Amino acid sequence: MALDLGIGRREFLIGSAAAAGMIGLMPRSLRAATPKKGGNFRIGVGDFAVTDTLDPALYETYFQLFLFRQLRNNLIEFGPGGVLVPELAESWEGSADAKTWVFKLRSGVTFHDGRPFTAEDAAYSLNRHRIEGTTSSAAPILKPVSDIKATGKYELTVSLSEGNVGFPDIMTLETLGMVPNGETDFAKGIGTGGYMLVSFEPGVKSVVKRNPNYWKADRAHFDSVEMIAIKDAAARTSALVSGSIDACNFVDLKTAGLLKRKPEIELLSVAGKAHYTFPMLMDADPFKNNDVRTAMKYAVNREEMVKVIAGGFASVGNDQPITSSYKFHNPDLKPKAYDPDKAKFHLKQAGLDKLSVELFVSETPFAGATDAAVLYREHAAKAGIDIKVTKTPEDGYWNDIWFKKPFCAARWSGRANEDAMLALAYSTDGIAAGWNETHMSDPKLDQMLVAARIEFDEAKRRQIYYDIQALISETGGAVCPVVANFVDACTTKVGHGELASDFSMDGGRFAERWWFV
Repeated sequence: MALDLGIGRREFLIGSAAAAGMIGLMPRSLRAATPKKGGNFRIGVGDFAVTDTLDPALYETYFQLFLFRQLRNNLIEFGPGGVLVPELAESWEGSADAKTWVFKLRSGVTFHDGRPFTAEDAAYSLNRHRIEGTTSSAAPILKPVSDIKATGKYELTVSLSEGNVGFPDIMTLETLGMVPNGETDFAKGIGTGGYMLVSFEPGVKSVVKRNPNYWKADRAHFDSVEMIAIKDAAARTSALVSGSIDACNFVDLKTAGLLKRKPEIELLSVAGKAHYTFPMLMDADPFKNNDVRTAMKYAVNREEMVKVIAGGFASVGNDQPITSSYKFHNPDLKPKAYDPDKAKFHLKQAGLDKLSVELFVSETPFAGATDAAVLYREHAAKAGIDIKVTKTPEDGYWNDIWFKKPFCAARWSGRANEDAMLALAYSTDGIAAGWNETHMSDPKLDQMLVAARIEFDEAKRRQIYYDIQALISETGGAVCPVVANFVDACTTKVGHGELASDFSMDGGRFAERWWFV
């Protein structure tokens, strides 16, 4: 770890009062008025891996997401309130059947090395995710695409094998950032973004400097941005309070209430699409049996999870990923109440009197994941389910544990729209792409996803997504007890506008949108 801040929660609580004198205490309302340029912004990031790369197709961690957003732009930006904002595409228009989409691109934009950005670059950047055998998270989402080509110097045309009325939303995906045509050395970090790469040591640190030729005159205010990999949530918080960093993501929710009361710190709590899961591999015993999966869902006390693990900065989940922040969230789909007797009933339906399973966990998915697993074990014991909690190393968790072990802890931050989230994490195509964490493969679900994409009647499309959510909740392999707020923090030296809710840290765009007051 680049910054050794081995300070425990007790030391943080004792020392934070003294730290208040180190940071200005100007009222927040006077700090966020007008952006200004300058300063070195430092952030502690809690989700990273030594295998992180700058290849957009190999995105896995928040560290990568943040760095991608600093170096590159998308065709479309996902703004606060879920609004699509033109980025490198000035405008877009779909055909009557939503099978053809034409994007008009900005002229006068250059990459960090001076090359002009054109439609050929856009076509290359998107087509990389369609290569046979790719593990890009965008692959299952782009599978309906039949052709992507430049139809003018600043015009890109995308053809689909089937209509998709929500296709522009997909262009906001973090993996679909623009790179130069033919680029293969992604370690250089060449993009059109507001910052240029100075250094990057995976799992340790990154440094970028402001792009002097950035095409967005009102963005990228910092002179430089330094991201420091700090796995421990208490250490990130301590670094923030002491002034060693200016912001951190994934605040420890058990101390968030205390942190919120500090005048020198602003707690950034945003309700969004994030949710905690305990995925069960549906193609591995004992989770092949839906009665076993259902028993596991009745065996968790969701309300207690929200209170104890999330500190109240969350709501109860209902075992599917479409939260109330999505347009087509099903409000009538209720979570399963904690009921050990129903859990026992479903075990008997599966021919079992008791069940023993191993739950793999680390703090990598979310702060408090280990405590959540222990709490789950206590809940499940009353249903005759013995959960053995196995703590694994933080490094390599996403590569070695998630998607591979039959039962583990995970966290999702959501995606641009319902189709992107569901196709990635629950479709059969999502398995081959390496992102369907439960290995769910249901032809009915796959067919409904296709039907929703081509349904122009909004009421009918809404009903399809309602049915998909019900299907996953009842038969899927994810236990989703908590829909969590994004809870980050910064010092009151930092100014910002309305925060986006698609990802942590203002949709991952803090480096571009924030400034020092």
